[in-house]
Amino acid sequence: MKVICIDEPALYELVNQVVNQMKQSLAPSQEKWVTPAEAMKILGIKSKTTLQKLRNEGLIRYSQPDRRIILYDVQSLYNYLEAYAQEPFGAKYNGSR
Repeated sequence: MKVICIDEPALYELVNQVVNQMKQSLAPSQEKWVTPAEAMKILGIKSKTTLQKLRNEGLIRYSQPDRRIILYDVQSLYNYLEAYAQEPFGAKYNGSR
């Protein structure tokens, strides 16, 4: 077994670098337009047909810069999710019948 010795400031710097890389890799996309795979991940769907249905019904914005390329507006995806968000059960119930 090999033992590696590292001084304390170098250890903390290494840990900070690892944490920053993890944050960047796990952070939501900051792009305005995303691929269909990213859009499906944001919406929590697994079917390309469902994504196409949302697009065809005008519920989400998209851009088609080329015949085979379709990109989705990230903000419209979040707006769609927000439009169908449900309030917690306790917030609807005021206690009177």
